[in-house]
Amino acid sequence: MQAETPLISVVIPVYRAETMLDELYRRLRAALETVSPRFEIVLVEDCGPDKSWDVIERLAAADPRVVGLQFSRNFGQHYGITAGMDHCRGDWVVVMDCDLQDAPEEIPRLYAKAQEGYDVVLALRGPRQDPWLKRATSWLFYRLFSYLADIKFDGDSGNFRIMSRQVVKNFVRMREQLRFFGGHVQWMGFPTTGIQVQHAERFDGSSTYTFRKLWKLASDTIIAYSDKPLRMAATLGLSMAAVSFGFGGFILGRALFQGTAIPGWASLMVSLYFIGGLIIGILGIIGIYVGKSFDEAKKRPLYIVRRATPNAEARHD
Repeated sequence: MQAETPLISVVIPVYRAETMLDELYRRLRAALETVSPRFEIVLVEDCGPDKSWDVIERLAAADPRVVGLQFSRNFGQHYGITAGMDHCRGDWVVVMDCDLQDAPEEIPRLYAKAQEGYDVVLALRGPRQDPWLKRATSWLFYRLFSYLADIKFDGDSGNFRIMSRQVVKNFVRMREQLRFFGGHVQWMGFPTTGIQVQHAERFDGSSTYTFRKLWKLASDTIIAYSDKPLRMAATLGLSMAAVSFGFGGFILGRALFQGTAIPGWASLMVSLYFIGGLIIGILGIIGIYVGKSFDEAKKRPLYIVRRATPNAEARHD
């Protein structure tokens, strides 16, 4: 069965999921077998502090349709998705999280919808079971991202979706260092639709996405997808210059025609500090873009695989 091309591959980045993997595998197998026995489950372990890799090895030994990869260090969720996409072989590829908030039982519905002629079918989450702070920061992130990156991105969709092999083939060609899976797929522009799915509570533990990590993801993604922050900085600078020029003309005219001196040493100093801080901030934005360009110029690999299950070792592109 392993020699056959799977109909469906399921790519799952794994981090601190030791207590969830057995239940995840059981539900995935039950759901996928209602579609076809030709499937594979690609689990990418992101070098977490628990024994997730031991569970993956055990599952792969018991079922050759389970493929495991382990990174040499923690690279991050979107790099895990990239590794899984590099290694999967299915005609259709599902990407989902490992915490069982994405229900495996929805995969047959995603596959059925894709057969209507869509290359991408998004799982649009119903009422979310996350804490209010996570929902609020997620909402803010997607609104800010859509505005600054000039990409209309639906915040109701996470990573959970099904894609055709054509989408996957083009995705793996995109090797930039700054990874944002959903943005990459959205940018390609293949026919896309979505279906409403139930969003469950996390099976065990708590999310590892802190506000700091969300902020870093947001800033890196915006820089990777758009130069709008630079254009906004340039517009702000030109606007301030125009206002300053107009105010300077007003001061000169008042001095010439009315002979009135305008005092204001304190306000002058405040203005100088404000403009100085603004200039430094704009230079900082430019510096970030230059730094990210330097990272891309290094051409380092996106990830390093430390270990793999035997059925994955010969399949690396």
